[in-house]
Amino acid sequence: MRRFILLSGSALLLSGSTGLAPAFATTGRVTPAVSTVSPEIAIREVVEPEADQAQPLTPAAPAPPIATPPSEPRVRSVSNGQASWYGPGFYGNRTANGEVLRPGTLTAAHRTLPFGTRVRVTNLWNGRSAVVRINDRGPFHGNRVIDLAHGAARELGVVASGTASVKLEVLQ
Repeated sequence: MRRFILLSGSALLLSGSTGLAPAFATTGRVTPAVSTVSPEIAIREVVEPEADQAQPLTPAAPAPPIATPPSEPRVRSVSNGQASWYGPGFYGNRTANGEVLRPGTLTAAHRTLPFGTRVRVTNLWNGRSAVVRINDRGPFHGNRVIDLAHGAARELGVVASGTASVKLEVLQ
């Protein structure tokens, strides 16, 4: 595509030079001025690459994989009750499914849920929640519904109080 830009003599005087193109005409290739026009007007031809010219093909990089957000696990059942926690005195002991209880684990004890069941436990007093895995049996004290390992109790903010009202959501 070719464009012609007409520059008047006053524009050349303002730019400070009569032989150079003004700053706004510096893109593209500039050809010498055509002298067939009056001395006050200079015509300069600006040549730009044409859009329909074939460009060399470069191999396209493979598209990055589209990351899908993890889907929210389905909730099988919901119940409320009291939770307690157990920890430092039991570290190193075996749980009911044979695992060794270690510090910081997000595990819990429940009386009836199968081992390996994932449960979202939400502290109703402060709104904090954690997903724990059932790997032990209990609690065997009062009307408590779940016994949290120390790591899960810390996540929920139950360590200082010892017990808390919680909501249990059994996940699928």
